Amino acid sequence: MNAIDAIGTSLSENQALRIVIADDHKLLADAVASTLKGGDAFDVESCYDLDSLLKTLAQETFDVVMLDLRMPGMAGLESVGQVVKAARDGYVVLFTGQVDRHVLDKALLLGVRGLIPKTLPLRSLGSIIELISSGQIFVPVGADFPGSGAGAESEHGLHEKELFVLRLAADGKTNKEIAREMGSTEVIIKMHMRAICKKLGARNRAHAAIISRERALL
Repeated sequence: MNAIDAIGTSLSENQALRIVIADDHKLLADAVASTLKGGDAFDVESCYDLDSLLKTLAQETFDVVMLDLRMPGMAGLESVGQVVKAARDGYVVLFTGQVDRHVLDKALLLGVRGLIPKTLPLRSLGSIIELISSGQIFVPVGADFPGSGAGAESEHGLHEKELFVLRLAADGKTNKEIAREMGSTEVIIKMHMRAICKKLGARNRAHAAIISRERALL
């Protein structure tokens, strides 16, 4: 029996974990709730916007809050912080199909306990929620998170992920260090750096850092 299965067995012998799924995709939220309700391990509720979630958290306590970043009312990390505070002793985990690594890193600093991608097989969900409820942080292994992308371009033509790479490079980090911090590979980081230099008209990464500071990109 592995560690996750052991946690699941132990928790299932006790009272059901209280879960709230906060997602405006009602069909998905209801499907996940239905799956989790299949046994006696979980007591599940659903909310479809930030306001209803905050009201629910003010009235009830939950062990785990599964939070979609893009449901109505959400305003990025500020709203994530609100939910973490409202959850009190409950654990908040991002439940999303689109998130960049640096956004996740900032969310973790706010107290979020990790990321559950919407592409995760439903059969794995129960064990992961039990792992999170035990106080562990769960982040899927991989170079890129499912559904993540370059994101919208800034006024200077750089995507969010490129801006993050540029910030780390300007701080003096090597491609290897940047790759480790982003959960990516050196090859991918080199590709980002080439794109950054091309968009900024920079000769190299050092020149790109100088240009970015002159243009107040960082």
